[in-house]
Amino acid sequence: MGARFTPGEWYAGLSKPSWTPPDWIFGPVWTLLYLLMALAAWQVWRRHGFGGAPGALGLFLLQLLFNGLWSWIFFGLKQPGWALVDLTALWLTALAATLAFWRTGPVAGWLLVPYMAWLSFAWLLNYALWRLNS
Repeated sequence: MGARFTPGEWYAGLSKPSWTPPDWIFGPVWTLLYLLMALAAWQVWRRHGFGGAPGALGLFLLQLLFNGLWSWIFFGLKQPGWALVDLTALWLTALAATLAFWRTGPVAGWLLVPYMAWLSFAWLLNYALWRLNS
């Protein structure tokens, strides 16, 4: 769902902080992050199945929903402030999923650490974009 809404002229015209990454970096970073996320979820599923880890996998699916909604809110609706609210919910649910994955097996938890780091950076960037363009 998130891939449907991408940066365009609106995003190109926003004032951005000097530390904004170049546009080309987002594709490779998200590709790597989604690969690590899939491996983490697979680790949990392989060990416990859906029935053995419904909380962990449920949190994982919930954070994926917030992840997809962010692109729609930020790029589709052009609402950086509301996207920041969504990103906060995403960060919190991703943290809860990371901790739940960690309890099912440390490898699954470690695989989500880069995602948490990127989400933290994304939150700061979203906040800066909202403040600069409000």
